[in-house]
Formats: sequence, C-alpha cells, structure tokens
Amino acid sequence: MIDRERPGYPGLVLVMLLAVYTFNFLDRQILGILAKPIQQDLGLDDAQFGAIGGIAFALLYSCLGVPLALLADRIGKTKVIAASLIVWSGFTALCGMAGSFWHLFLYRLGVGVGEAGGVAPSYALIADYYPIERRARALAIYSMGIPIGLACGVLLGAYIAALVNWRVAFLTVGLAGIVLAPVFLWIVRDRPRPAPVATAERVPLLAVFPILAAKPAFWLMAFGAGFSSLAGYGLALWVPKILMVRYDWGLITAGQFIGSLLLIGGAGGVFMGGVLADRLGKGDRGWYVKLPAFAWLITAPTFAIGLATPSPALAWICLLIPNGLNILWLGPITTAVQHLAPSHMRASASGAFLLINNLVGLGIGPWLLGAISVALKAQYGDDSLRYAAIIGVSFYLLAAVLGLLAVRSLRRGWIEERA
Repeated sequence: MIDRERPGYPGLVLVMLLAVYTFNFLDRQILGILAKPIQQDLGLDDAQFGAIGGIAFALLYSCLGVPLALLADRIGKTKVIAASLIVWSGFTALCGMAGSFWHLFLYRLGVGVGEAGGVAPSYALIADYYPIERRARALAIYSMGIPIGLACGVLLGAYIAALVNWRVAFLTVGLAGIVLAPVFLWIVRDRPRPAPVATAERVPLLAVFPILAAKPAFWLMAFGAGFSSLAGYGLALWVPKILMVRYDWGLITAGQFIGSLLLIGGAGGVFMGGVLADRLGKGDRGWYVKLPAFAWLITAPTFAIGLATPSPALAWICLLIPNGLNILWLGPITTAVQHLAPSHMRASASGAFLLINNLVGLGIGPWLLGAISVALKAQYGDDSLRYAAIIGVSFYLLAAVLGLLAVRSLRRGWIEERA
C-alpha cells in the first residue's frame, strides 16, 4: 500500500500528474507530425487541417474547462482528472479510424471534451500540495509534460507512421492513456482541507468570476498567454510539415529534429521559468509576469530567424532558444492566476484563465496559420506555410506588451495565503 502521509508523497503526486499531462499533449499534438500523410490520405487542404488541429479541439475543450473545474472543486480533483484521461484517450484511439474530414473533426472534438477536465484541477491539486515558495517550480515541473508530450508525440507518431501507418499511431497512444487512468486513480488522492476552507467552499458556483473580472491583471495575463499560445499551437501543428517541405525530409528525420528541440529547449525553459519565478517573485510579485514578457520578446525574432534559414544545422541552433522561452510562462503565470482568487477557488480560477487562453490560442492559432498559407499559396507555392508561420510569431510581441502592462495590477491584485 502507498503511504500517503510520508514526506515524499507530494513528489509522487507531481510525477503522476506529469505523466497524465504528458499524455495530454502527446494526444493533442501527435496530429502535427502526421499532417502530411493524413492530408494525403483524406484529401485535406491546409485550412481544413488547421480547423481539425485547432477549432475542432478547442471548441468544447475551452467551453467545458470552466464547468469541469467547478465540478473538480466540488467532487474531487483526482476523479475528474482520471475520468478525463479515459475520455480523451478513447477519442484519440478513434482518430485512427477516421475516414473523412468530418470523422476526424468529430473525434478531435471528443479529444477536446476529455482534455477539458485535466489541466485546471491539476493546477489546483499542485497548489494544495506545494507551498507558495515552491509552487511555481512545482507547476513548472508539471508543465514539462508539454515539451515531453510534444516530443513523444512527434517521435512516436513519426516512427509508428513510418513503420506501419498514421492510424496505428493514434490507436497506440490512445490505448496507452486508458491503461494509465486506473493507476493514477489508485495512487493520487485529493489533499483533505481544513474545516474553515471546506465551509468557505460552499459558495455559489459562479462566485469566482466577479473576483477575477474586477482585476485587470487577470485579463492582461489571460490574453497575453492566449496570444502566445496562438503562435505556439499554430507552430506546433505546422512546423513538422514546414521542415519536411523545406529540407525534403521524411517523417523520422523531422521527428528527431523537432523532438530534440522540445526535449532540450522546451523542458529546460519551462523548468527554469518556475525556478526563476520562485526566486525573483519573493521580493516582487510582478516578476511572475515580467519574466514571461521578457521571454516572449526574445522568442519572436529567434523563431523567425530559425524558420527563415536554409541551413538545418543553423535552424536547430536558432530554434532551440524560442523552444525554451515560448513556454517559460507556464509556471509563473499559472501560479499568479491562482493568487487572484481565494484558495478554495483555485481550480475555478484556473479554468477561467484556460477558457480565454485556449479559445484564443487553440481555437485560432492552427486554423489561422493554415488559412494564411492557403491565401499565400498562389504567390509562394509550397513555401506558403513557412511564410504563414513567420507572420504568426509576431503574436509573441503582442503577448509581451500585455504581460508588461499586467505587472502593476498583478501586485495590487495578488491575494497572499493565510499562514
């Protein structure tokens, strides 16, 4: 039996949450490396595939995130996370059976329904187990599931699709997630709350929204992160195909190139974001948003240079920097959002933040880059998608401006925890 009272148990909880989040992004972004064979097989243009990668997933994913976060605050976070894992993994497996645009669109809609219940309750569970002085670091470790999941998605998807076909890639990763769910539910438990907090928890379900809406920091951080995600999700879906066209690569070569960038740059960047925010934020809470803003300012030009260079070796060096910096915000900003509302509303506050972030980022990003590519096709031919991506990275600059504007209001709106 697992001793849930031992000092190392929060670390075990964090490892299990990281595993689930890895599957979250593996299932979400495996689509990117499989773009070329799927488009060829189902006869999809860039705009249609962008809709599948963005709008289809984000439509219900964004809208259901808030009610599922509210449900997690009421019935338990681990139950909602485990059930969500089963749902999104099952629909991922079904994607391998799609025979048309609408089949794949609807199955990706189902993936979004499942994943809607995974992230906000996980944020809140980490906040329950980790004190403020270590929380951004813990959230950053959890957020390493993004680059790890993306890397595993491109590597596994590339190898399985190359050796068998793209359909088996979806089936494999989907079934693996279903197997993980009961293991997670057996190991992880919600942390019991003291009686005063439990009493305070009996507030109207929508009580969190007026608290957040009255704070400019919430809107500035949500839309800042949203514009960053717009560029990030768009690039995650389309960069594999861009590299395959630009350098005439196969699936495996592109998968190795992108996977190495994500594992080295992405994992390192998101972890350092949490470490630096915990350290700098002790003296000035504004660093929880200043740090991401500075990172976004560097991300935009380095991404553009990396996508423009004709040399694969130089491209790898240039793209390593923004692959670390573009998701550095995850630990700092998710920590800051949870301190804009009382502690018993953490999952709900995270859900409200994710609603905006995902509607802007996931809902628009992949489709927008695909639509720009279609518009540029007559002028740039097969290179149109690369030019669309270079245009897309400008949204990081907008994210940086909003982040810097949020600094002062975050200091005013921050709610300190009671001892």
